[in-house]
Amino acid sequence: MPITNNPSTLIQAETLELLEWPRLCQHLATFAATKLGVAAAAGLEIPATRSQTAELLAQTQEAYQLENSPNGSLTFEGIQDIGSFLKRAELQGILGGDELLAIATTLAGARQLRRTIDSHSDLPVLAQLASQLRTYPELEQEIHRCIDERGQVADRATPKLGGIRTQIRQLRDRIYQILQGILQRQSNAVQEQVITQRNSRFVIPVKAPQKDAVPGIVHDSSVSGATLYIEPNNTVNLNNQMRQFLRQEQVEEEAVRRALTEQVSAVKPDLERLLAVVTILDLAAAKARYSFWLQANPPKFIELEERKIQLENEVKEAEENASEDNSETEKATEIPNLRSPVTLRQLRHPLLVWQQQYEQGFSVVPIDLTIQPQIRVVAITGPNTGGKTVTLKTLGLAALMAKAGMFVAAREPVELPWFDNILADIGDEQSLQQSLSTFSGHIKRISRILAALTDAPAVENADDLTNSDRPSITDSQLPIPQSLVLLDEVGAGTDPSEGSALAIALLQYLATHSLLTVATTHFGELKALKYQDPRFENASVEFDDSSMQPTYRLLWGIPGRSNALTIAKRLGLVPEIVATAKTYVGGASQDVDRVIAGLEAQRRKQETKAKEATQLLQQTEQLHREVAQKAASLQERERELKLAQEIAVQEAIGSAKAEIAQIIRRLQSGDRTAQNAQQATETLNQIAEKHLPSRKQPAKPKPGFMPKTGDRIRIPSLGQTAEVLSGPDANEELTVRFGIMKMTVKLAEIESLDGQKPETKAEKAKSISQTATNVKAKPTESEPAKASAPIALRTDKNTIDLRGARVSDAEIEVDRALAKAVEYGSLWIIHGKGTGQLRRGIHEFLASHPQVARYELASQKEGGAGVTVAYLS
Repeated sequence: MPITNNPSTLIQAETLELLEWPRLCQHLATFAATKLGVAAAAGLEIPATRSQTAELLAQTQEAYQLENSPNGSLTFEGIQDIGSFLKRAELQGILGGDELLAIATTLAGARQLRRTIDSHSDLPVLAQLASQLRTYPELEQEIHRCIDERGQVADRATPKLGGIRTQIRQLRDRIYQILQGILQRQSNAVQEQVITQRNSRFVIPVKAPQKDAVPGIVHDSSVSGATLYIEPNNTVNLNNQMRQFLRQEQVEEEAVRRALTEQVSAVKPDLERLLAVVTILDLAAAKARYSFWLQANPPKFIELEERKIQLENEVKEAEENASEDNSETEKATEIPNLRSPVTLRQLRHPLLVWQQQYEQGFSVVPIDLTIQPQIRVVAITGPNTGGKTVTLKTLGLAALMAKAGMFVAAREPVELPWFDNILADIGDEQSLQQSLSTFSGHIKRISRILAALTDAPAVENADDLTNSDRPSITDSQLPIPQSLVLLDEVGAGTDPSEGSALAIALLQYLATHSLLTVATTHFGELKALKYQDPRFENASVEFDDSSMQPTYRLLWGIPGRSNALTIAKRLGLVPEIVATAKTYVGGASQDVDRVIAGLEAQRRKQETKAKEATQLLQQTEQLHREVAQKAASLQERERELKLAQEIAVQEAIGSAKAEIAQIIRRLQSGDRTAQNAQQATETLNQIAEKHLPSRKQPAKPKPGFMPKTGDRIRIPSLGQTAEVLSGPDANEELTVRFGIMKMTVKLAEIESLDGQKPETKAEKAKSISQTATNVKAKPTESEPAKASAPIALRTDKNTIDLRGARVSDAEIEVDRALAKAVEYGSLWIIHGKGTGQLRRGIHEFLASHPQVARYELASQKEGGAGVTVAYLS
């Protein structure tokens, strides 16, 4: 921004320098892809109107969306700064081959940009910009046809040029042939076997003492004079012809480049617009990439129209109430001047973030800036080196970045009012050359700020108004300027009492004439303004009393302590001086500092509790999510098991129907004899025994179960499984443990994991007394007892073959197979007969496995003693 004599322009330019805006622009320029984008980013200007900012912000948001999309980002490959080429073409200059080639690659790059943007339907702002790109593919093709990749005019440019170059090549071959012959014949006179050029004529190097051996024209000599470059007489005419052809080639090349330059000149306005659009797109992409690197979020400029309407209604209601009470009629009812709230949580200084990342700086401590709409002035107090000035610069840069269409390094939501002007007085304006002291320098700059605030708004046709026609406008009727004012150490550099009075008066003036003012100070009187005027608010930078170090955190609502003596001692001042200084500090000041210290301690305690509560809430929510996921997983598992069981039953039914149908067909096709009918009946009975669960009764529990130490048992009344610690005593009581609890239970209150009840003394006596009756009721061989067993369907999914395996390996395989066979309810284990050792080992393993309800040998048809069927609980 150029610096002029206009006070408003001058102070705005000074503000940009004070806030280090040029340095931020240099950082932004590193994210640009083209030279045009780098130049635009390095000199990024602040827009003057809100509509311009809205447009820039929309461009950045869409570029950010595109940069983070899976389909790729904006690429600017091939795009170059061709502005100077276009100006020379307009002035009828002839462009070189490289310059024409740069124009062609720029057209191709712009076309690729447009294709990328058009492939996304949700980028209306960028699409509107891309629609302005006229890339002239016919011009690009013509340039590539006439100019090769080296920037030279190609043979194919014109037939005449192609013919000339063919003659040049043929003539060059003849000259080379003649000179090669001379080199071979006069090898003793030649300095080295090479053919070179001098003054665009082919010559050979000849030793100076033997120049007569090669008659011709001497065109040059070496520095030592030992070598002469001679054009033999045999090639003079040929070289003359070569010069003529080369001149014709040059003329024809120039004609080709002139024709292409004229085509470029004809579309110069469109190409200049293309450069402008490409620069806008590159700048938007650079802002998006910078925002992504900075982990920034888009700002929002909040409107308060609804709030103003609400306040107007409240004022009308207050006026009606006041009219009923004469004592209230004299009170003026006014609508307070509001602005949009400032919501900047976890705000970080972008230059400090850059310094931390690339210059090994300190870690950045974020600050919270939440300023309510009714607040006009914020007074920040606290110790030196505590971060007050950095807070001012951080807020100023955030406002500038938002106006420039950039994201702000803060947590969402990022809410800011619209500031027409951002004005700052930060640092020391002392100047020996201009005879300015520190105080004088601050006053000069503040005067320029006040002048910028009071610039009268422009009035259309103001010159046509007479004095009588001009409206009378009082200060109260003027619109409040939308300005952000940042003041560092306001009123400093002079007598403390006068400086404090001047600072109070200045802040009260700015509360009326600016939208928001943030000032840092050490004056205690400014801390009391909050309690006198609702437009004022206090903030302070935190100081850790335990470490005697500033924490750089910003605290709201509490004034800060300067801690000057503490900081002086930490910085190495003689302790004796610090101790003496403490005796001169007033008692009232010490009391205030103690009160402030108590408030800070209470605030830190509340923050700690709030943080712990937040962590506990997060842990609770995480636990709830995990429980919900596990419940959903169990429900899904249960549904899958039911579905698998239904499928197994359907398959069994289908298999039984197929077998029955096969028997019926065999019976129908064979002789209808009684023997065949009896065989068919027996086969049907076997199928029914195999597939119909209604024909099978549940197996009775095995008698004689007695728990031993180390066994796992179930307590039905508690719904728990437990481990037996000691066996039943004389009173039939045993000690068990489940979890961390131990308890004593009765023998009758437990059962085995497969449902067997232990036989108590009373039941045992009753069993002996009924033995005779049971013998009578025992079924004979002609009346076999009905087997009661659950359905055991055998498939390749629930069958394993362990023949030849060792017992230890077989146990591992059985355990794995049991886990997979849950949905089938049974597991068929083929172990073979052999010596029986593998069978006994498997039976012992199944007997102690908690997942197995019972096991038995398979029927003779299914393998007999060589196969064991394990039923799962």
